Amino acid sequence: MTISTKPVALMDILGVQVADYSKSEALAFIHACVDQGRYQPVAFLNANNANIAWTDRQAFEAFEEFVVLSDGIVVDIAARMLHGSQFKANLNGTDFVPALLKSASRSLSVGLLGAATGVAEKAAARFAQIDPRHDYQVISHGYFDANAEDTLLATLADWRPDILLVALGTPRQEKWVMDKLTSEHCTVPIAVGALLDFVAGNAARAPKWVRALRSEWAYRLALEPSRLWRRYVLGNPVFLARAIYQKLQGTRQRSTP
Repeated sequence: MTISTKPVALMDILGVQVADYSKSEALAFIHACVDQGRYQPVAFLNANNANIAWTDRQAFEAFEEFVVLSDGIVVDIAARMLHGSQFKANLNGTDFVPALLKSASRSLSVGLLGAATGVAEKAAARFAQIDPRHDYQVISHGYFDANAEDTLLATLADWRPDILLVALGTPRQEKWVMDKLTSEHCTVPIAVGALLDFVAGNAARAPKWVRALRSEWAYRLALEPSRLWRRYVLGNPVFLARAIYQKLQGTRQRSTP
């Protein structure tokens, strides 16, 4: 029997349609896409990339090609404000992708693309420790030129991995997936932001108790205030102000068949 790969319900967050999945539902959805060979890009919406999509039309249009998962407490605050309830689960990619690998019922082919030189290799080695069943291959770092892009796209077309982790930063990664990838290149491309840096150990994660409080953003801000203050100190209030504006203008919530 074919498993449905349609999202059950969507919530409109600043115009981006975000799938309201539990963790188990999201995992089952992606595994169904992989098992059926159905091409389906996946992304995560947090306050930062929602703000980017608000002002960047191309980024906004890119999200329309993805199944978008919720990421972060600020997005949940917006969901409660706009729709009366928060998302079923916080599906941040740093935790979700390892869970996706570990929950697979069979060996998968997993491509890694992006980040600085050498980072994807470290991340692949770490993923192999997390779940050694899968075939991890590094496609390229994230600083490729047009000639190298042609080569890496050909490599993907020859291999066609089940999952491709694309870590080019927002909004470049979403635009790149939309503009460059098709079902010929992979089955499920996932826009993962800084995931490879976290997995490789180049960026520190918050302690588990901080993550349990859903305050990892504050931990990251404390570690890198000069780089992240604009994203969090300015970006989060701007995101919530835009959610209030959306509320005043009227919102919509729709379900797929």
